Parts: sequence; structure tokens; C-alpha cells
Amino acid sequence: MTAPNEFIEIEENLKEIQAKVSEAVRRYRPETAVEIMAVTKTVSPEKINFAVSKGLTLLGENRVQEFLSKKDSYDKSAQVHMIGHLQTNKVKYIINDVAMIQSVDSLKLAGEINKHAAKNNKVMDILLEVNIGDEASKSGVDKNSLFQLAEQIQPLENIRLRGLMAIPPIGADEKIFEQMNILYNELKDKKLGNSLIDTLSMGMSGDYELAIKHGSTLVRIGTKLFGARKYLEV
Repeated sequence: MTAPNEFIEIEENLKEIQAKVSEAVRRYRPETAVEIMAVTKTVSPEKINFAVSKGLTLLGENRVQEFLSKKDSYDKSAQVHMIGHLQTNKVKYIINDVAMIQSVDSLKLAGEINKHAAKNNKVMDILLEVNIGDEASKSGVDKNSLFQLAEQIQPLENIRLRGLMAIPPIGADEKIFEQMNILYNELKDKKLGNSLIDTLSMGMSGDYELAIKHGSTLVRIGTKLFGARKYLEV
């Protein structure tokens, strides 16, 4: 069970995050809106639903297995996005339960999503994940191959490209964030057929204000909202 003081902390954390997001938007990009996503890795459905009750409408899942164990307990008023690395053999398990897959980094994965979306008579929104820091430990398409991949997925009728996602290196220089913003705007300018480029998912607990400064439209917050990860309370 979650103690009452833990709920109070979540509510206070959310208010602080909302205030900082609003201030960053006002300071850097007053003409745009930025969504706040609650990253749910290792967080109990009880805490997640409390955050939803306080106004959050977007949840980010990292692991298919964990999501499947918790999804039936979630408040259905919130949308769920898959933000973690996704294996092709796991696509079929989530295709009807998520509104977007943010971690597409290959034509093979895009093709598998397209196949299962077609089977279920739907169009799945996706983001292309960019390994903007060229880190060997992270997934994501190389920035130099990004536009080629974007063009290759255009014939796939049951997916719709909505933009880009990135996890910049910890402590990354502002130039990394600006590179992502440039790539995002270049992708938007290409006006590729089956696409609606309106989402740059960038920024987490340690750098979301910097990400907003450089064009992010969606920030993914876990630790700053729910506290340090401990264990899964299911």
C-alpha cells in the first residue's frame, strides 16, 4: 500500500514540474504547448492512477512485460505510449493498448508494427528514436541515417510518423539538444506523405527545461515525479 505522505509528495512534485514547464514555455517558446508524460517504470498502478487523478493524461512504458502486468489496473482516461526499446516479437502484445510507439529505430520494427496494425484495422502513430549522442549503449537510429529511414517507412500504410524521440547523454551540452531540434524541423519541412510531424519527445527529469528551450513538445518525467526507482509494487 502507498502511504498518504507518498501521495502528497507526488502531488507536490507534479505541481513543481508543471510550474517549471510553464515557466520554460513562457520564457523560450510562448507560442507552443508542451505535454508532460509520467514515466511508469517500476511505479505501482496506485501511484500512477493518483497522478492521473491530478491531471496527467499521458503515461510512458519502458518494458512490455511490466506493462502487461499493470495495464488492466490503469485509469483508462490516460493514454499510454511505449517509450522503451521494443523487440519485434513483442509488438503483437501491445498493438491494441498503446496510442503511440516512440522507440522505432529500424525498418524491420516499423514493418512489424505496420503488419500488426493492419491485422487490427488501425493506424499506429510512431516516433523515430534518434541516438543523438552516438552512444553504443543506447538504441536509436544514427542521425545520418534518419531521413533515409523516414523515407523508407512511407509506403507502410498502417503507421503514421509523428516526429522524433531522443535520450540525450547525461549532462549533454546544449548543442546536442539543438541538433535534435534541427533534425525535427528538417523532418517537418520534408512533408513526407504519410506523416504528421508535430512531436519532439525530448527531456527527462534532469534536463526537461533545457529540452523545452530547444524545441521539445513532450517531456518524459519519472524520478522527479514519483521519486527514485525502488521496486515494482504490483
